[in-house]
Amino acid sequence: MDATFLAGQFEAALDYDAYVKTGTDEQQRRWQQAFEASRLTAAQAALVGGFVREMRALVVSGIWCGDCVQQCPLMEHVARANAAKVRLRFVDRDKHNELSSRLRINGGDRVPVVVFMAEDHELCGVYGERTLSRYRAIARKQLGAACDIALAPPNTDEAAATLQEWLNEFERIQLMLRISPRLRASHGD
Repeated sequence: MDATFLAGQFEAALDYDAYVKTGTDEQQRRWQQAFEASRLTAAQAALVGGFVREMRALVVSGIWCGDCVQQCPLMEHVARANAAKVRLRFVDRDKHNELSSRLRINGGDRVPVVVFMAEDHELCGVYGERTLSRYRAIARKQLGAACDIALAPPNTDEAAATLQEWLNEFERIQLMLRISPRLRASHGD
């Protein structure tokens, strides 16, 4: 995936609010509920507020997807904490097959998957479709004695851990961009 391809995909993507509006009323309600149930801590917001390099994050998602409902609003909170430096966009997995087919995980079309890019759309990393905390919670449900409804909101501890794991990945990419010799030369720092 070269920068030209990724630039085209990013420009065709939607911001969070426009993406959520592509869903049914019930899907929009679930996304709103998940968004309202999560917040960055003051320390997390300060960390993101200190980002100095622009990063682009392109989320391959499904408005219908329970994992996306529980994780994408967390990413949006990260982006809103520093909208000048964290540009977050969303595409529907099924409508953007040229991209999603290149991001298959374990033989499947998974969501959400985030493609992290530098300001010039150079690929920096791909992360998804679930964080370790999400996998642990799902394993407890599927491998344990009970299986909860897939779209039930996660418990508070799981949501906080998942948010922290996504934040860790945004920070990792920010640090990659910040110490990149190519970008340091470009920005003169």
